[in-house]
Amino acid sequence: MKKHTPWFLFLVVLVITSLACQFSSNLPTFDRTNDPSPAITIVVTPPSNASLPVSPPDIEYQDTLLTTLYERVTPGIVSIQVLSRDGGSLGSGFVFDREGHVVTNFHVVEGAEELEVDFPSGMKVRGEVVGKDPDSDIAVIKVDSPAEALFPLEMGDSNTIKVGQTVIAIGNPFGLTGTMTTGIISARGRTLDSLRQTPEGTSFSAGGIIQTDAAINPGNSGGPLMDLQGRVIGINRAIRTTSITPEGEPSNSGVGFAIPVNIVKRVVPVLIEKGTYDYPYLGVSSHPELSLIEQEALGLPQSNGAYVVEVVPNGPADDAGLIGATDDSTIPGLPAGGDLITAVDGRPVQVFAEMLAYLMENKSPGDTVTLTVIRNNEQKEVVVTLGKRP
Repeated sequence: MKKHTPWFLFLVVLVITSLACQFSSNLPTFDRTNDPSPAITIVVTPPSNASLPVSPPDIEYQDTLLTTLYERVTPGIVSIQVLSRDGGSLGSGFVFDREGHVVTNFHVVEGAEELEVDFPSGMKVRGEVVGKDPDSDIAVIKVDSPAEALFPLEMGDSNTIKVGQTVIAIGNPFGLTGTMTTGIISARGRTLDSLRQTPEGTSFSAGGIIQTDAAINPGNSGGPLMDLQGRVIGINRAIRTTSITPEGEPSNSGVGFAIPVNIVKRVVPVLIEKGTYDYPYLGVSSHPELSLIEQEALGLPQSNGAYVVEVVPNGPADDAGLIGATDDSTIPGLPAGGDLITAVDGRPVQVFAEMLAYLMENKSPGDTVTLTVIRNNEQKEVVVTLGKRP
């Protein structure tokens, strides 16, 4: 008798999923040749005749660039094996310094009872989690290894990256250690839900997220996203996909997300020192982006800005006098009357994600910010002393 598949299994479900992890048993071990040589900067020589249009690079040049890059950076990229009460799983990470600190995702090590860090040289060591940041999904592992066996990767600057720029990802998708994929930066300034919730049970937001079409899959979590000079510009964190493997795991659909390296550079040293990191807290809920139709329904003079839907009682924004939306409108679920934040510290705000990224990358609890808001079609400035996320 034929087995009929229920019709509802063919419905396409859009999911955002964290990438860590797979394998309940039989986790592989990995051996490759060690290359402890220092990182280099690859210099591209421009064509001698600058008046001619730039032609596509030849295949030999591309091969040399990518193979050289791979050989230089892979000694600093590791496989992380995790044992927890739920079984075994596998993720990726990279060496941060010669003191033995390895950076990965928080969700890779969450609930870990035992950790093993495997290096391309064949070295395998136990690891201990010394810092956790569920807000941005970052964790730091400490390994006891000689400094000469560690290859720290160079950190880049995620504020200078551009959409269309070529990037590479290296990690352990589906346990295939040392896998390299290429793509471009598809967008900047995305937001993802934090892995930590508010006291009311909703998720905080993580901002400044990099979107890429470089192929990343389960097991890539915690591995680096790099530019063509081998500098880390992000940590691969999640994918959005409608594709599911026969084993029920999500697979790449060309929409991946990485934590910007400027967050990493700000957070990781504090995690190494203190074990935790406190993010600045404004205490508002905002509509992600206003359409023209929504702007007109709310009676606002412009759609650009972060529209304040709710102000948390007794939070920093409430103490400073920011106003949330409480009036009825013609848009279901979107009340009118809230402040529209158009700038923070003089920097224009187009959407909420821009303001969030600015606060996360530049501010700490106790700092003050000046918000430019439109209220009742009049512009005013509100000074807010930031708290820390509860």
